[in-house]
Amino acid sequence: MTEPPENNTQSENEAANELMTPAMRLMDLQAKHRALDGKISEIYDFPYQNQILLQRLKKEKLRLKDAITRLKDDMIPDLNA
Repeated sequence: MTEPPENNTQSENEAANELMTPAMRLMDLQAKHRALDGKISEIYDFPYQNQILLQRLKKEKLRLKDAITRLKDDMIPDLNA
């Protein structure tokens, strides 16, 4: 007989409460950006794509791109300082 899996909710909650480093946040945003790019290209494959959904996905992709750019700028130290 196999025993039921142990309840690891405490360790999962601790991991979820940890602050993300800027590098981790950057990787997360880039992964979301790539996922949206894939969704957008899938919509283009259909002859009658949903234009409203396409617009929303494109706006979200641009928002993510701006967030990625800001985060990269924050990670690079200012040389004039």
